[in-house]
Amino acid sequence: MKLADKQFCTGCSACYSICPVHCISMKEDTEGFLYPLIDEEKCTQCKQCEKSCPVITQQSERKPLHVYAVKNPNEEIRRQSSSGGMFTLLAEHIIHEGGVVFGARFNDNWEVIHDYTETIGILSVFRGSKYVQSKVNDTYKKVEDFLVTGRRVLFSGTPCQVSGLKAFLKKDYDNLLTVDLICEGVPSPLVWRKYLAEILNNIPLNNPSLIKEISFRDKKYGWKTFSFTINCIAQNNIEYSSYSELWNKNSYIRGFYEGLFIRPSCHNCPVRFFKSGSDITIGDYWRIQNIKPEFDDDKGISCVIINTQKGNNYYTVLERDEKETSYKDALSKNIVLEQSLKLSSKRDHFFKEMNNGNIISLIEKLITPPLYRRIIVFVLKKLGLYTLMKRIKNKV
Repeated sequence: MKLADKQFCTGCSACYSICPVHCISMKEDTEGFLYPLIDEEKCTQCKQCEKSCPVITQQSERKPLHVYAVKNPNEEIRRQSSSGGMFTLLAEHIIHEGGVVFGARFNDNWEVIHDYTETIGILSVFRGSKYVQSKVNDTYKKVEDFLVTGRRVLFSGTPCQVSGLKAFLKKDYDNLLTVDLICEGVPSPLVWRKYLAEILNNIPLNNPSLIKEISFRDKKYGWKTFSFTINCIAQNNIEYSSYSELWNKNSYIRGFYEGLFIRPSCHNCPVRFFKSGSDITIGDYWRIQNIKPEFDDDKGISCVIINTQKGNNYYTVLERDEKETSYKDALSKNIVLEQSLKLSSKRDHFFKEMNNGNIISLIEKLITPPLYRRIIVFVLKKLGLYTLMKRIKNKV
């Protein structure tokens, strides 16, 4: 059987999920990403895996119907969310209608997996960004099982995961709402495990079982100045923040934004331009302070992109605070909707050296510019030219 070349495989797990004889398993490579492995002796050559691969058979590019800047009216939920709390608005609506919500959450080992809930009280574990590629496992089959019984289902995930689900199902369901994320790329689960282990070794409370919460987007200092935070419970049950670092000081966040350890396919993403088939796309509405300044309070604004009439039908019944904007405005700071992250020239070096020492030191070494470049940046900022030079570079 011939699946997508490894450099283009998104790890969506559609081939694994659809195989009727279960001859495909998802195996982690040396970089920590999952790829399909076919047991040729069990394979019956039915070609269902090939037909379901969203990389081999890509969908058409689309343009959105509407674009909104949105706030969840519940301030506490918005505080707990990475952006404006749009996911929770949709999820609560589905559950109130007797439906099921699928999304990404941490498991007991602080790995990111896909799971589902039928209870509003459990939604909190699905809120917030997880800068790690989640394990889909048998999620697509569970979605299908709920759909065929007539239950409403909300499936949220990365664009490639939504495209994987669509390819697995082979048909559209009126009772399925798909929501994907504005996605820059997915970091390696192995890198995340190594990074977390080092952090825990460096803080007073180094027992993973005592971690209460990990937030990649803590809003303690505001939405735009978010922090990476680990909240733990001390043995006397008093909660305290054992580790917190602003995003622009945090090695893992900075390494992610530099594209140092994201999946190879993310540099040539096959589902940009809304090719995932999702009904709604959500993310942060960066630069809202320039587009709708009266709407910005630095507590988080969701960028909500309506892709289908079904998505519009679900969206319009929600209680929300909104401002309609143009797609051009949303795209200006979310260029990843149409462009893949550039391949870092240091990526190969990172993975070659990843197992040879301290991973935080390695990230810092590779993402810290040389002294002469830091001096140039300092001078440009003093002259007020740095932002202009970045804009010119991005256009080029």
